[in-house]
Amino acid sequence: DTESGEQLYECPMCSLTCTNIQILEEHVDLHLEEHSFSEGGNIRDLELAQRLQIEEDKRQRSEEEKREREEFKKLQRQYGLDNSGGYKKQFIKNMEREVDRGRMQPFEYHKRKADMMECLAFGIDDGKTKTSGVIEALCKYYQNENKDVRHVWLSTGVDHFHSSLGDRGWGCGYRNFQMLLSSLLQNSLYNDCLRDTALIPSIPKIQSMIEDAWREGFDPHGASHFNNRLHGSKAWIGACEIYSLLTNLRIKCQIIDFHKPTGPMGTHPRLFEWILRYYSTDNEGGAKVVCTSKPPVYLQHQGHSRTVVGIEEKKNKTLCLLLFDPGCPSQEMQKLLKQNSDGTNLKLLRKFVGSLKEKQYQIVAVDGVLSLEEKAARCRASQVLTSEKIP
Repeated sequence: DTESGEQLYECPMCSLTCTNIQILEEHVDLHLEEHSFSEGGNIRDLELAQRLQIEEDKRQRSEEEKREREEFKKLQRQYGLDNSGGYKKQFIKNMEREVDRGRMQPFEYHKRKADMMECLAFGIDDGKTKTSGVIEALCKYYQNENKDVRHVWLSTGVDHFHSSLGDRGWGCGYRNFQMLLSSLLQNSLYNDCLRDTALIPSIPKIQSMIEDAWREGFDPHGASHFNNRLHGSKAWIGACEIYSLLTNLRIKCQIIDFHKPTGPMGTHPRLFEWILRYYSTDNEGGAKVVCTSKPPVYLQHQGHSRTVVGIEEKKNKTLCLLLFDPGCPSQEMQKLLKQNSDGTNLKLLRKFVGSLKEKQYQIVAVDGVLSLEEKAARCRASQVLTSEKIP
């Protein structure tokens, strides 16, 4: 009460005093309405924020799924598993491009297409990318070389094959198999294994031969990676497919996995030492040039493969591999057939320890013939493990 006797009413929410109860009620109602609006606004803001977050999560998931699909398609294209056709389709497409650019006459296009179709029908390589006689030329060169080579070991004659219009960009594994096979066909030890392979097979034929090995039970894990099908694709192959193919032919071989560098600066000296032992075992002696009976060695790293055809030992004990590269065209390889006293052309082949610095290498080395029982045992073993790791 005031001194004048008026009744005062205090707001329970903000302590405001009023002299009229009705005014106070209206005032309190305003407080309640404001509080209700504020609460409702908070709820609406929270719902909106949650809705926006859900939409953002969906958008991010959609973008991530899109990136994953694009990356998967990119990998499929890179490794030839995108159903874009194989050797024949690429060969024809690239010839058509050559005609469009004026680099090939139409009559040449039709002739080469007919030749290609005939070779594919018989399952044989057309020999257009082959260079023969390089090993023999190397043997003559090293016999006359008097500078810094102490010893050199060479494989039995190996023909060089390079990629063509039909397999450019993905055919290195197949071309290296052709190189290896060209040497095996000159060694009577493998006559029985290769009695059905008297001529170098075409790439589609090699694909079918690998599929045959899979059907025999070799490397089911690897086969599933290719959906059990290579023929008609541009799929890259590696050491495991070469192992399965050779072993199915009863050719004794092994995969050696140099899974990490063993020298400074990411180098692999143990790889070089292994190759030296491979060639020099049973071939030791005082001769400077040793033309061995050893087949070449398949050498694989991420994205590419080559063929080891020999090894040099310098007078200072350093080692140098001699490699045939499927990416090197025959015009360059044919330079090696000419006598070159200073050895400058050998730069195409020579690889020193500092030149091989990939993270990991695999080799496939051939060493004899398997009995049927040994082949069956290796087939069972390949279902678990096919490589030996060098620590």
